[in-house]
Amino acid sequence: MDYTMKQFAEMFQTTEHTLRYYTDIGLLPCKRDSGNRRVFDDASANWMQGITYLKKCGASLQDIKEYCRLCRLEESEENLRARYQIIKKQQEQAHRRAAEAKAAADYIDYKVQHYEDILAGLAPDDMNPGSWGQGKQGE
Repeated sequence: MDYTMKQFAEMFQTTEHTLRYYTDIGLLPCKRDSGNRRVFDDASANWMQGITYLKKCGASLQDIKEYCRLCRLEESEENLRARYQIIKKQQEQAHRRAAEAKAAADYIDYKVQHYEDILAGLAPDDMNPGSWGQGKQGE
């Protein structure tokens, strides 16, 4: 199936500007229609999915470009190992980010529970920074 620039941008929750940039730098393959407009197909969608997930892992544009370049080369063990190293690095970053997000969520869960305890009269209101200098302590 073919997708217009607008459809493709909506599919991947990105901007048309980003898609133009990716195609201009050779990161994202596309075809051109008779009016020379960019047209994306299922192969483009596969590339964009990979690009999107690498970005979400925190990969730099340079790392993504290198990964895509390697994917376009002839298969070899050296090529495979180079791609593996890039993916391994992104795996580590993804897990680090997930741990940071979990720690933040745990903190907020604690704060919500503490506020619920305050509202239920089970704990003093020690959450107001304005009262901290008056013998109360906040988190």
